[in-house]
Amino acid sequence: MSLWLGLFAFVIILSLVGLFFLISRARRFTFVRRLTEKNKALGLLVSLFPIAGCLLFRFVNTWAVIIVLLHLVVIWALCDLAAFIIRKIRKREPSERYITGLVAIGVTVVYLSYGWFCAHHVFETDYSFKTAKPLPGGSLRIVEIADLHLGITIDGDEFMEQCSRVNETKPDIVMICGDFVDDDSEKEDMIKACDALGTLETKYGVYWIYGNHDRGYYEYRDFSSKELTENLERNNVRILRDETVLIDDTFYVVGREDRSAGDRKEAQELTKDLDKSKYIIMLDHQPNDYKNEAESDPDLVLSGHTHGGHIFPAGPVGMLMKANDRIYGTENRDGTDFLVTSGISGWAIPFKTATISEFVVIDVTN
Repeated sequence: MSLWLGLFAFVIILSLVGLFFLISRARRFTFVRRLTEKNKALGLLVSLFPIAGCLLFRFVNTWAVIIVLLHLVVIWALCDLAAFIIRKIRKREPSERYITGLVAIGVTVVYLSYGWFCAHHVFETDYSFKTAKPLPGGSLRIVEIADLHLGITIDGDEFMEQCSRVNETKPDIVMICGDFVDDDSEKEDMIKACDALGTLETKYGVYWIYGNHDRGYYEYRDFSSKELTENLERNNVRILRDETVLIDDTFYVVGREDRSAGDRKEAQELTKDLDKSKYIIMLDHQPNDYKNEAESDPDLVLSGHTHGGHIFPAGPVGMLMKANDRIYGTENRDGTDFLVTSGISGWAIPFKTATISEFVVIDVTN
């Protein structure tokens, strides 16, 4: 936790430095220079327009403002560097017109517009796996949903629409792999989202595990963990807390408690008494226990948590910090298939520049 707090502190300090950088760049525009010559105070006020543009995202939250600000700073600095190199190559003096600033603002708008679309548009991503183990009817269709972080890019009504899309895929079973709600989700949305899960049409039901945000880090949301549990169960959602369920006498679902709980069981303990001739699906919100999970012999492990990297370069940084074993997609370790979804939404930030929002359809066949 202290590592992440240090990282957040670094981001805040970088943002403050960025404010001064943007003011200095904005003062290069011709109209700002002319205003400054006539009235220094007015010129300084007008030079704040790039910062004012960033502050428009305060209607989302403070983190959105910071993300827009940092992207504008980095892109602007890169554009300035590129313009400097081009001038040196062409042996030209700087132009009176500061075109580079307009290019930087334009590139930032286009880049973050793409990120906004990827965060708010939910894609369907399909995977397929083979197994020699018996399956009911020879196949199993699983839908995985993770990281709703209710209220960031999807509210309760919009999640109901996504559940209608899930029904169109005709799932045999649906897995909700953590961070269904966030620390500032609202009770009304929570109830609607739970009701949406109740509309899912499956053969074998809906299974749900905790993520690191579901119990809430803070005390400022207007519903309790008990109320969340009651609404999930009222909609026939099966909550798994280090529990194993045998379904149709054919396959298992193993739901792990989240790593943040601190007292969860080891993967091997959860599977040691299972019939390994049957197909085993393990749910674990955070993809950072691959070695132990592979040794516990599940056939498929489903995770979320990483948001697929969310904002570049957060994914590679997370891997360097060894926070996760995988950021996105699939891999096979010692016969166990691992899959990490980028999630149907994400934490706090309404942009996804490194990935997409998605729900996952998985076909397991013989």
